[in-house]
Amino acid sequence: VVYRDLKPENVLVQESGHAMLTDFDLSFSTECKPKLEFPPLPADFEKRKKKAASVGCGGASKGPTPSELELEILPILVAEPEATSNSFVGTEEYIAPEIISGTGHSSPVDWWTFGIFLYELLYGRSPFRGRNRQRTFTNVLTKDLAFPANPPVSDEAKDLMRQLLQRDPAARLGAKHGAIDIRAHPFFKSIEWPLIRDMKPPQLEVPVKAISGEAEEGRPSTAEEEMDWDENEARPSTSLDYGY
Repeated sequence: VVYRDLKPENVLVQESGHAMLTDFDLSFSTECKPKLEFPPLPADFEKRKKKAASVGCGGASKGPTPSELELEILPILVAEPEATSNSFVGTEEYIAPEIISGTGHSSPVDWWTFGIFLYELLYGRSPFRGRNRQRTFTNVLTKDLAFPANPPVSDEAKDLMRQLLQRDPAARLGAKHGAIDIRAHPFFKSIEWPLIRDMKPPQLEVPVKAISGEAEEGRPSTAEEEMDWDENEARPSTSLDYGY
């Protein structure tokens, strides 16, 4: 099942602290053919392998053992949905550029949506939302991705969002190996994915106000801010579905 309406209001937090998706109206079933892919060998792999083998015969070394080297070339299980589409589906500020341009799309659109989702969770607003639908679509296609100074966000999180919000779907994080690429990003280094269901979620804290304080209250808004975002005229998110 491919879930196509990811946004904060569709994600609930269970009593255990783990997330649960809701609203599957735009979801659809598709085929998935798992396959094993071998990573490319590092340029110095054979040299390191010979060195490790000679050390294993009685020498001492701080380098990797032959067994550890073999772990570097273990195959990767890739199981991504194979569906492609020209349909116009999703919440407008979460829609990927290739959907707007109508060039056809597949699973990378979901990683774009995930990038927008992360941005909104961290900053309290989506990066390309405009005063109306047309302005939002123009922003998605042309506006540079920018990160507000507040609240402070880690470099790893910003890098993850940059890679997820690549306008070229082939260059987007997740385009090659799907979720495996996402999980391997440094932002998730503390997550033990095989044990995720048994992990204790972090302690909930009081949300930080993204825009507050005398300095912000007294600062006049810029023309770009007026054009792209108006908190006094915030619109509810609308999911679009023009057919599959």
